Amino acid sequence: MTGQVPMTVAGERALREELQRLKTIERPRIIEAIAEARAHGDLKENAEYHAAREQQSFCEGRISEIESKLAEARVIDVTQITPTGRVIFGVTVDIVNCETDERVSYQIVGEDEADVKANKISVTSPIARALVGKEIGDVVVVRAPGGEIEYEIENVRHI
Repeated sequence: MTGQVPMTVAGERALREELQRLKTIERPRIIEAIAEARAHGDLKENAEYHAAREQQSFCEGRISEIESKLAEARVIDVTQITPTGRVIFGVTVDIVNCETDERVSYQIVGEDEADVKANKISVTSPIARALVGKEIGDVVVVRAPGGEIEYEIENVRHI
């Protein structure tokens, strides 16, 4: 990935907390496990040693991945942006299915933050792509696997 990647304040905080945990808790625990396994002798047939080395490799890889993501992140605090009724990255959008009157709210977040169960959708998802740039009152068409769905934008919240 090159260039800046949008991320919410909460997304950045979650990555920083994971990074801190990996560096201060997981890394020392794994190093201790490797030292303990080494003390058991022959490393060729030592399952604990190989498992600890594999954990170390995963941990160091994740640390590098998080540091890279944070370096490329453009943190957007939507609460500091004046609401205009336009859908932008980071906002929470209340939409109504024009056919069923079903209401749903989604926060538009970065790819790493997406969690459909928590109603956080990636800025690159079909729904978010249809919504971004539109305003309260606009009707958008989302191409879903089951066909096209029309939604009316009921509200745009900067929370």
